[in-house]
Amino acid sequence: MTRLTRRGLLRKGAAAGVLAASGLSLQAETRRGGRLRVGLAGADPTDGWDGRRHNDIFMQAAGQGAVFDTLTEVRADGTLVGELAESWEASTDARSWIFNLRRGVTFHNGKPFGADDVIQSLQLHVAPGSDSAARPIVAAMTEIKKLGSHQVQFTLATGNADLPYLLSDYHLLIYPAGQIDLAMAQGIGTGLYRAVRFEPGVRFIGKRVDSHYKDGKAGWFDEVEFIALNDARARMHALESGQVDAINRVDLADTARVSNNPALRLIETTGNRHFTFPMRSGSAPFDDVNLRRALKYGIDRQDMVDRVLLGHGHIGNDSPIGPANQYFAADLAQLPYDPDKAAFYLAKAGLTSLNIDLTVSTAAFDGAVDAARLYQGAARSAGIHINVVDHPPTAYWAQVWRNTPFCAGAWSGRATEDWMFATAYASGAPWNESQWEDKRFQQLLLAARSEIDSGKRNAMYGEMQMMLRDDGGVVIPMFANWVEAVSSRITTPDRIGGLWGMDNARMAERWSAV
Repeated sequence: MTRLTRRGLLRKGAAAGVLAASGLSLQAETRRGGRLRVGLAGADPTDGWDGRRHNDIFMQAAGQGAVFDTLTEVRADGTLVGELAESWEASTDARSWIFNLRRGVTFHNGKPFGADDVIQSLQLHVAPGSDSAARPIVAAMTEIKKLGSHQVQFTLATGNADLPYLLSDYHLLIYPAGQIDLAMAQGIGTGLYRAVRFEPGVRFIGKRVDSHYKDGKAGWFDEVEFIALNDARARMHALESGQVDAINRVDLADTARVSNNPALRLIETTGNRHFTFPMRSGSAPFDDVNLRRALKYGIDRQDMVDRVLLGHGHIGNDSPIGPANQYFAADLAQLPYDPDKAAFYLAKAGLTSLNIDLTVSTAAFDGAVDAARLYQGAARSAGIHINVVDHPPTAYWAQVWRNTPFCAGAWSGRATEDWMFATAYASGAPWNESQWEDKRFQQLLLAARSEIDSGKRNAMYGEMQMMLRDDGGVVIPMFANWVEAVSSRITTPDRIGGLWGMDNARMAERWSAV
């Protein structure tokens, strides 16, 4: 995945704003009509239209990918375009940003879109009690100022040339000012599809909006329907029987089955998607760096890639930054599976053996239970005894993740290093899943954010990746490809986005019927 350089983003923001509003590379035969039915994992009965709480593909696709818009959008090739923002420009130190908003846009209830909607929508993420994953993005703004009916200015505490990318975060949905509670209750946005039916954890149906600002560029289906199918077997059956036109998270054992079916097509996309085992580093026993290191050396990463991913991915190195990122530290030595070294660090932690629970669920990622059992077997040689707790998928993210000392997690990765680190590793970030904090890491995070010199920034991000590998509170055993399947009745672009699953969760906008 490629992306604009920081300097280019500063210089070309206005030009980028006039590009197509979607990341499509559509073929000439693309036409309007038909209904898209998608069977999706990642749904939960607690789902709703409050973007601050969206944490999986179902609501991401229904929210940002259908009913709502954000200010900017990451295209399938990783570059950035405007969505509700048409253009932007920054001061030379990237601390002050002016965004020019799109005119002539209306919400589904007829309310015109403008600057007030942006300001009130962003302020939601720093409201008292908000645990939004996007809170660090908005908290970095010292002022959000209305300059005109369709122009806003963001002033940052420190410069950040990645701000336009950050504003594409799928949590930062834009709601109608003064009607936000109503919009969250009924699903009122500016997106291509109006919500006509929504049953949390069950189903979403959207109808195409007429006279939309993306007409001719995106939104080819008359209707879209997302059906919650959290079980991989159920998803595959629904696809094969024609009940749905596409599914996400194909059981990797079924890839050949899909490829050999002339009525189906497999879509495999690489990105920065990775699976995690976060350790609550702020409390015992995981507050001891030596114990964390023991667990890092006690996992056989390659065996996990081979047996859980069946080769559809690559090993991780306990850093969330992957090859799709600009400043990926490709020369960083890989942590090996070494039971002797794991036992050595366990002894440095003052222990001869360790007994711990590892809570996992298929809700975290398909194969999570198998991965945990492989971890259990590999760590045993070092005197680490892992008790695998298999939690039901329902409410896993609300009840287990971030609430259990040692569990499973999954991330799509982010388009920029700062975005990933600020979301999941910054001190006090709501989604800092391990609660790991380090003063030097925080200093580097702030310094790299405002550094224009690419060489210096590369060195800073390299050091941060090394710190996470050696001392961090998250074991990242593997990066996984997105593996999805569609019916031959569906046309997809030549380029499929890999930032998130299902074409950056925008299949409702970008795909079409044959």
